[in-house]
Amino acid sequence: MDKFIGKRLDGKYEIHDLLGVGGMAYVYRAYDRVEDRWVAIKILKEEFSDNSDFLRRFRNEAKAITLLSHPNIVEVFDVSFGDRLQYIVMEYIDGISLKEYIEQEGAIRWQEAVHFTSQILLALEHAHSKGIIHRDIKPQNIMLLQDGTIKVADFGIARFSQSDTQTMTDKAIGSVHYIAPEQARGDYITDKADIYSLGVVLYEMLTGRLPFVAENAVSVALMQLQAKPAQPRELNPNIPRGLEQITMHAMEKNPVNRFQSAGEMLDDLDRFRRSPAMTFHYDYQAQPGYNAPQGMNAYDNSRFTPAYDDSYEYEEEFVRSRRGARGAMAIKGILAALIIVGLTVGAVWLLNNWETLLEGDETEQLEMPPLVGMLYEEVIGNEEYNANFKFTTTEGNDPDKRPGEILKQTPNAGIMVKKGRQVELMVNGQIEQVEIPDMKDYSQADAIALLKQLNLKYKSEDVADDEVDVGRIVSTDPAAFSKVDAGSIVILRVSKGPAKKKVKVPDNLKGQLLYNVTATLEDAGLTVGSITYDDESSEGKDIVLSLNPESGTEVSEGATVDLIVSSGMGAEKTLEKTISLPQSIHADVTLKVYRNGNLEENTTVNPAYSGTYRVAFTGTTSVDTVIITLNDQPYMELSFDFKNGGEPTVVQTHEVNIPSTGGAGDEDGGTGDGGEEE
Repeated sequence: MDKFIGKRLDGKYEIHDLLGVGGMAYVYRAYDRVEDRWVAIKILKEEFSDNSDFLRRFRNEAKAITLLSHPNIVEVFDVSFGDRLQYIVMEYIDGISLKEYIEQEGAIRWQEAVHFTSQILLALEHAHSKGIIHRDIKPQNIMLLQDGTIKVADFGIARFSQSDTQTMTDKAIGSVHYIAPEQARGDYITDKADIYSLGVVLYEMLTGRLPFVAENAVSVALMQLQAKPAQPRELNPNIPRGLEQITMHAMEKNPVNRFQSAGEMLDDLDRFRRSPAMTFHYDYQAQPGYNAPQGMNAYDNSRFTPAYDDSYEYEEEFVRSRRGARGAMAIKGILAALIIVGLTVGAVWLLNNWETLLEGDETEQLEMPPLVGMLYEEVIGNEEYNANFKFTTTEGNDPDKRPGEILKQTPNAGIMVKKGRQVELMVNGQIEQVEIPDMKDYSQADAIALLKQLNLKYKSEDVADDEVDVGRIVSTDPAAFSKVDAGSIVILRVSKGPAKKKVKVPDNLKGQLLYNVTATLEDAGLTVGSITYDDESSEGKDIVLSLNPESGTEVSEGATVDLIVSSGMGAEKTLEKTISLPQSIHADVTLKVYRNGNLEENTTVNPAYSGTYRVAFTGTTSVDTVIITLNDQPYMELSFDFKNGGEPTVVQTHEVNIPSTGGAGDEDGGTGDGGEEE
């Protein structure tokens, strides 16, 4: 019998049964007697408890997901790194893996695939914003709940560092069927590796097949590097062209040619979802080896016929319920019930509105757009939305959402409504900010009591320290005096006294990027302590400015090293924006660009020929107003936020009235329309 089943960990977690076995850990279902809930507990295998590499990987997973808080990421409730037992307590997922769902359904409906992929992208966007790369995105690590919600799990090989260069034979680096080419080569890894892996997952959902299969892992890895997959529509003609383009763009061999972020891919998926007939104009010619549509050579798929055998995957870790098949049936049952309810509601609506349908209604009907998840300022700044709807607001309060984020809309997205319809939006209110106190040398009990008093959550982590007494606080993460949202988690680093083994803080870390410094310190057997961001530094984002203790200092193995890092806000940045020009103007016009009232550019353009115009400026921490005029008529106002970076935003556009002067347009002249940014 399993030695853990029936036992109680730390007096609160009753272990009931084994859910699964991964490459380096067992996963159990347990009952949390204190919080009155079911949880999943991942316990590191005993044979790895003395292996510093596996210990680091296991603790790295805990550290990574502790920093993450997102509805599409498996939540972590507790971690414990004792001398004899290492475990992570996570939310219990009552569902099945996406892999199981694909195997049961084959190629799934593209609408479902888009729905699942969008949720995965939201999870990746959140993780990447925290500097965390998953590195093992595959359907086995993606859980599907009965209501269709996606949960991304298993950050077991996630790293804060983007500089890993392990080879395929060095250590497990994810399942070979899904790894990016640069990951298979052991090259520099960025968040675009996760984009590639998700592209493979989307390919598999749409076609029911993996893009590359072979008799062994090495062959598959070589295919990831060199081979071209069959176009999804060759395997499933029901896939819309635009979705095929998105899938293949995510799977570009060269990271430079892929989507540059999860948010960018999410934007294109959202555009496609709104208009499934649309196609995209990714630059095929600039991407050697891309299987371009319509006339370009088709791929030879004959060499990709071996049966799929996933028994040689490098790592297979995930938390799952034993209700796999029943979960899939429940999901299908919910979809069937929704269809029946939809038909019933539709019939009732027809009975109530048949006279209007027979007589006709001259009022324009519009589909209600999805606004939930957008910021309120984005909605009211959208000219199309303002022209079609009237908005009213109520205030909501969700600490897990951004201030100003729309939590609910009435009517719901997808409903046909009359133009000018009043739309009620529930907007998330401001979240209370709490300053983390300096708790160094506090007893653990006093620190916990103070955090609870401040409405903050906590997690504890034992660290070696040469100066702080055993059981007292060494530091916190986030650091003291940082401001966080009420309800946030604060990691308490508790001293376990000096370690027997001493190590030196590595040299030459100042001026390096944070992810390099983090990896170097961990490789030296040290722990990254608090990270404080300096907004005034002129160094680039994530450049390490100083360490405490400094390089060369001898400390206990496992001791914490605090870092001061440049936020990049004070660094010089170049922001650019490509705007659309009004296409109805068929004449040469004078285009002027003013920055904070000063004329910066004066040129002649013909909108009918050029179509767009690029504006680019350099700055540090200012927020600049840029005005563009056409023949001295105000056309567009832009905001360049150099402090926070990002793409400049369009504040306002104006119609301009410019008669034709015998250009390509009609002789009577034309009136330019207000353009929209691309």
